[in-house]
Amino acid sequence: MTLQNDLLLRTARGELTERAPVWMMRQAGRVLPEYRAVREQAGSFITLAKTPELAAEVTIQPVDAFGVDAAIIFSDILVIPEAMGLPYEMVESRGPVFPETVRTMDDLKRLRVADAESDLGYVLDAIKLTKKELNGRVPLIGFAGAPFTIFCYMTEGKGSKTFSVAKKLLYTDPDFAHALLQQITDSTIGYLQAQIQAGADLVQIFDSWAGILSPEQYRTFSLPYIKQICDLITGTPDREVPITVFAKGAFFARQEIGQLSCDVVGLDWNMDPHESRQLIPDRVLQGNLDPCVLYADFAQIRAEVKRMFDGFGHQHYIANLGHGIYPDTDRDKARCFVDAVKELGAV
Repeated sequence: MTLQNDLLLRTARGELTERAPVWMMRQAGRVLPEYRAVREQAGSFITLAKTPELAAEVTIQPVDAFGVDAAIIFSDILVIPEAMGLPYEMVESRGPVFPETVRTMDDLKRLRVADAESDLGYVLDAIKLTKKELNGRVPLIGFAGAPFTIFCYMTEGKGSKTFSVAKKLLYTDPDFAHALLQQITDSTIGYLQAQIQAGADLVQIFDSWAGILSPEQYRTFSLPYIKQICDLITGTPDREVPITVFAKGAFFARQEIGQLSCDVVGLDWNMDPHESRQLIPDRVLQGNLDPCVLYADFAQIRAEVKRMFDGFGHQHYIANLGHGIYPDTDRDKARCFVDAVKELGAV
C-alpha cells in the first residue's frame, strides 16, 4: 500500500524533504481522554496491550488528535521478558513489577528465547490491524527495548532510580549478565523481524536506562547487543525498514551509536544539537524537546521549537520530544508542539 504521508520514512532514509516530520514518544496515552476511556474499558494496561483491537484503536488516536506524521504501535518493552518466561504486572502509581526475578545462572534455566509468533502474536496482530485501519495515512513504528534496559527490569524486578541490583551483577557475575543479555538479544531480533513482517515501517530500539552506565560499561554491556540487533534486523526484499536507536542519557556514546548500522539516532534534551551533528554527521537525528516545555504557554512552546530548529536545521532531522510525553500534559499544548513543527520546520 502506498503511503499518503511518507515524510518520516523519506527523512529516515536520508532524503531531502519539504519539512521535518514530527511524532512524540508515548503519544498514545493518558494525555488523551479518549485513551483513558479505552483503558477503562480494558480494565488494565496489560489487557489493553494484549487486545489487538483496542491496541490498534489507541495507536491511531494521536494521528487523529495531533496530526503527527507517524503512529507507534501501542505496546510495552516488557512484553519481551514475559515472552521469555518472566511475567510482569503493571501496578498503578508504581509501574511495572516482576513477581520473580533472574539473578543467577540457575535462574536462566527458567527462561527461553521468545518465539515471536507464538509468544507475541497479539502484538503482531495489533500491527496488522493498525496497518489496515490506518489505510496508508502515515507510517507505523514498531519498537523494542534495548537488551540492557530489559536486563535492568528482569534482575531488579521493578523500576529504580539507580538499578543498583542490576549494576551489581555486572561487577559480581559478568558471565551471567552476558548470558542473559544474549538471550534477550536473540528474543528481540526475532521479535523486531516479526514486527517488520507484520507491517511495521520503521523500528525503534529504546535504551531507556543507558545513562546509568559508565562509558566503559556501556561499551561492554549495551552497545554490542544493540549492534547485533541493528546488524541482523532487515526489511523485506521489497521494503526498506529504517532503524532508530534512542539511548537516553548516553551522551558519552553518541559517536559510537552513530557508527551502528542504524539510520536514525534519537537524542534526549541533555544532548546539544550542534555538538551531536558534529559527532554524528552522517545519521538522521531525532529529538529532543524537553517534555516539560509542554507545560509552558503556547508562545514559549513555539519559541522552544524554533530554538530546536536553529540547532538541528531542517534536513536529516525528525522532530520529537527528548523522552515520552508526560501524562498530565494538556493535549492542546501537545497539538501546539506538532503544529509549530509543521510551520517552523518547513524548508
